[in-house]
Amino acid sequence: MSQLRVSCFSISLDGYAAGPEQSLENPMGVNGLESQDWQFATATFQRKVLGQSGGETGIDDDIVARGFDNVGAWIIGRNMFGPVRGPWPDESWRGWWGDTPPFHMPVFVLTHHARDPIEMAGGTTFHFVTEGIHAALERAREAAKGKEVRLGGGVATVQQYLQAQLVDELHLAVTPVLLGAGEHLFAGLDMRALGYRCVERVTTEKVTHMVLRRSAARAN
Repeated sequence: MSQLRVSCFSISLDGYAAGPEQSLENPMGVNGLESQDWQFATATFQRKVLGQSGGETGIDDDIVARGFDNVGAWIIGRNMFGPVRGPWPDESWRGWWGDTPPFHMPVFVLTHHARDPIEMAGGTTFHFVTEGIHAALERAREAAKGKEVRLGGGVATVQQYLQAQLVDELHLAVTPVLLGAGEHLFAGLDMRALGYRCVERVTTEKVTHMVLRRSAARAN
């Protein structure tokens, strides 16, 4: 069965993965992008996400590259897809990433409001799932065809999958940034009771990488 993993999920030193007041001008909330600087600087991010050359190599870049390895489908929440809330007012919003999103594979978007799939350039198709997290995971695993499923944000989406003990591996990038407010990843979660343990820790100049895995086998 395909593994479900979270990769390169940045959080501030005080535990926030996004700042408050997400908007078109502040896609990760006020000051939220500060915790992403380490990732933006890497050569892999520049190439795979921005379609540009350059960027830094080294441990951080290796870890970002690992996050793309053997991935056959993504699951993201509606917050990660865009700032639009409630019923879709029209079909104009097609994601933050322009005409050629960086996924290049099926992406399953959790939402309460149905919408037809969107086929984008470069192989990305956004599928909108209204039946909940288990249905999205089942569809993503089928689409991944034996490869792993990568779970993106936002925070509420990751929390739901963690609470349901469906995440096999969680890679956190803890940054030396204080956001003070926003969306706290661990709010309401007892990670120890859920069976997660830290199995890897690497510190670089810009960030501390921590990998958590579930120690108990899932019943499902």
